[in-house]
Amino acid sequence: MESLRALKAGETAVVEKITGGRNFISRVSAMGFTAHVELTMLQNFARGPLLVFLRDSQIALGQGEAEKIKVRRK
Repeated sequence: MESLRALKAGETAVVEKITGGRNFISRVSAMGFTAHVELTMLQNFARGPLLVFLRDSQIALGQGEAEKIKVRRK
């Protein structure tokens, strides 16, 4: 398992675990980040926000937020 932050543009992964506080987990779950969901990294420049395609939506996350989402590459 590695963090979402480690993915490069074009890579696909599956969400395995979300770490962090209750408010963070609730917020990202409401955005669609739940266990066993497939996502595709659209943009990750290693600085600033990254862009993820998930459940027919594009979602921007900060690098710190992406670090708390653990994924498995496909």
